[in-house]
Amino acid sequence: MFTVSVTVPFVDFEPMHRPIQGEIETAIQSVVQRGDFVLGRTLAEFETAFAAACGVEYGVGVACGTDAIGLGLQACGIGPGDEVLLPANTFIATLIGVIHAGATPILVDCDPETALIDLEAAAIAITPKTRAIVPVHLYGQMVSPRQLLDLAGRHNLIILEDAAQAHLAEREGYRAGSIGTAAAFSFYPSKNLGAFGDGGMLVTKDPNIATKMRTLRNYGAPQKYLHTEKGTNSRLDSIQAGILHAKLPHLAQWNQQRYRAATQYDRALGPLNSKGIFPIQNHSGPGHVYHLYVIRITPAAPINRQTLQEELAKQGIQTGIHYPIPCHLQPGYQSLGYHNGDFPNSEALAQQILSLPMYPGLSENQIHQVVTAIKQILN
Repeated sequence: MFTVSVTVPFVDFEPMHRPIQGEIETAIQSVVQRGDFVLGRTLAEFETAFAAACGVEYGVGVACGTDAIGLGLQACGIGPGDEVLLPANTFIATLIGVIHAGATPILVDCDPETALIDLEAAAIAITPKTRAIVPVHLYGQMVSPRQLLDLAGRHNLIILEDAAQAHLAEREGYRAGSIGTAAAFSFYPSKNLGAFGDGGMLVTKDPNIATKMRTLRNYGAPQKYLHTEKGTNSRLDSIQAGILHAKLPHLAQWNQQRYRAATQYDRALGPLNSKGIFPIQNHSGPGHVYHLYVIRITPAAPINRQTLQEELAKQGIQTGIHYPIPCHLQPGYQSLGYHNGDFPNSEALAQQILSLPMYPGLSENQIHQVVTAIKQILN
């Protein structure tokens, strides 16, 4: 069987990890020597450092980003009978988090140019039962803080940011995680700040929410064997916290490398606008941290997305689709009552978007290779 060798991987961790391998190994060994593998000192230190990097006071590490959303909403007082707004074009974890909190998810459409939640559509979807909104800072770009705060203020909504793809992103003078009541982050390995396994965190300015979150993640126990809440076991382990803490000082530099790569893509792909291929728009300038670099292959393009993706793969260039099926069309969630056609922008984007290789250390030559291949395929 003939196998095409990968010439430009979709993600490559080696340029990030190789220069700091010693720091990571030291962090792991420190935890091993102390033996505080669960809820230890290393976790507490990382929680403080990451919260500070987000511009807030408190961080609570959990097992994954999904739990950061679900338990975070619970910690904010959201539960059964409450409606929560969220975009239809997000990873399913956002929806699962709302459902796990016991709340009713209310999906809304997105802006077709930025792929971010359409806040005007969100405003129309508000009912007397609406208690919260979970804006997703998709692909590394924040939802407009000013518009979000205005909407939440007018309708008395709790804001819980889904910042799983937006570590240290900035917009309008705000940093991701600092806009609303709380924010959820994921440390899945491919994230801008990734662990060597699953992990997540809720950050907040509110000490009461932080305290409740710590209780919920630890069997509902504020102290050992005293269970005051119906909690669960969802804890970011100390080894992962140590790895993340070692990587955190390098995150800003890695984000800058992502942004530089994105600007190179933008310049090189500009001529293809006339052929119906457009990048998802950046309304944040250098505050966009480009977890993903996403283009749209619109109906005006001479080929469709599947053909382009297959032809790139033949040349050893890996791509992805984030995400091919909107939440409301997922088979497991048909009970929510949504149908094809309910969110036309999200549905159209799902058929058009293609994520190109993006990671710190992606070289100018690799970007040139990707763009040259796209141009050759189109011709």
